[in-house]
Amino acid sequence: MPGGRTHFVETCGLPISTYFSAMKLIWLMENVDAVKEGIKKKDALFGTVDSWLIWNLTGGVKGGLHVTDVSNASRTMLMNLKTLEWDKPTLETLKIPAEILPKIISNSEIIGKITEGWPLVGFPIAGCLGDQHAAMVGQACKKGEAKSTYGTGAFILRNTGEEVVHSTHGLLTTLAFKLGSKAPANYALEGSIAIAGAAVQWLRDSLGVIKSAGEIEELASQVDTTGGVYFVPAFNGLFAPWWRDDARGVCIGITRFTSKAHIARAVLESMCFQVKDVLDSMHKDAAGTEEEEFLLRVDGGATVNNLLMQIQADLLGSPVVRPADIETTALGAAYAAGLAVGVWTEEEIFASGEKSKSDTTFRPKLNEELRKKKVDSWFKAVERTFDLADLSI
Repeated sequence: MPGGRTHFVETCGLPISTYFSAMKLIWLMENVDAVKEGIKKKDALFGTVDSWLIWNLTGGVKGGLHVTDVSNASRTMLMNLKTLEWDKPTLETLKIPAEILPKIISNSEIIGKITEGWPLVGFPIAGCLGDQHAAMVGQACKKGEAKSTYGTGAFILRNTGEEVVHSTHGLLTTLAFKLGSKAPANYALEGSIAIAGAAVQWLRDSLGVIKSAGEIEELASQVDTTGGVYFVPAFNGLFAPWWRDDARGVCIGITRFTSKAHIARAVLESMCFQVKDVLDSMHKDAAGTEEEEFLLRVDGGATVNNLLMQIQADLLGSPVVRPADIETTALGAAYAAGLAVGVWTEEEIFASGEKSKSDTTFRPKLNEELRKKKVDSWFKAVERTFDLADLSI
């Protein structure tokens, strides 16, 4: 296919990958007889999980609605980012029949009502967003602002406004949100990190260094630095912005002075360095669109770790803002639904992103010279991870 992995990037913003729906659908069409037969008889529908939920909640086989929202549709590899419709040339190339796909709707509109057989009969379904997109709305991320969600991995998105920005630094271009059928779409650059909180789980479950994930903050706080230790958790390769399948994890700079506290602190730093790598790429891709002082909004379970958040601010050289409610994905879905039924306005939603008294802001304390030295050392450590996939057992 011309262009290889990037053949469809111009239209959908995504590389060809089994991670996205299109490749899974093609496999089903080629390998599952029931799917082949269903499509042939026009008795098959395909969608993402939100499609399945809405279809069932609005009646299922008795007239259920077959829809998906723009954010979930943007992860299928089949939606044109500019038209926000299924891309006909892509469907023709991949031999996917358009009639099996759901109707694409906005993130905030009255989609339908819950039918008999479910609790809350008659209630409108009015908000639908993908996980990370909902977190962006929950964090009230306007153009130029970014959020990072820390879980087992980490997901970083930066709102680029109404402009589709194609990355030249290893990031994905995606839709951020569209809050109403007639509202303009906001787009984003996205970078994902495979191993973030999962490295803490590794310390706990595989090495037994800690007994619970919550213990790592206290252990890492026993030392002021990593003592020159750098840990890169490339357990199954590196994601954005490196994209190295041949990378494997390394821990370098170990001496007889090194303790488990230094290792614990290095693990926390590794999460923050990876987020910084993605954000640096975002700044390069969005050069010229910077509007104010950059700050990073954060959410996810790991953000309760104050030391982790301070390290993140130190390595970025920018403030890190943690909201009082870190469950911003659910909040974003609620914002979208409330907007559709008139509970609040879009202006009120994005005004909520202004710093409130209940937010916690972590400001950088590390001087610029030391920050630069640490980043240079991190890059050395990352380079050591390359070309290690064939190490002998």
